[in-house]
Amino acid sequence: MKKEIICTICPIGCTIIVEGDVNNIFSISGNQCSRGLDFSKNEFLHPARILTTSVKVENSSTPLLPVRSNKPIPKELIMDCMKLIKDVKVTVPIKSKDIIISNICDSGADIIATACID
Repeated sequence: MKKEIICTICPIGCTIIVEGDVNNIFSISGNQCSRGLDFSKNEFLHPARILTTSVKVENSSTPLLPVRSNKPIPKELIMDCMKLIKDVKVTVPIKSKDIIISNICDSGADIIATACID
């Protein structure tokens, strides 16, 4: 399998070509630094993302609370996480960094508030 990855570690934005299979990398080309090499290895073998979304707020003039994961979540769990999050409702007061969902989908990541609502 051959995959083209745009590195997001620095402003250069190298286009990195990674060739491999599900468990192994055979070759990497296009990176201009070692950070790009590490990024492309992780992105190829274990892609993960910070999940950013919002949850409903009850009894408040602010209808939605912005939330995010406190660390990257494996890409294959993102849709399962979103299914759980869509049914969550919080009540005020909420402080930034309050944990809304702990260890979502057994990912080791918490969903935390990114704003305050009184």
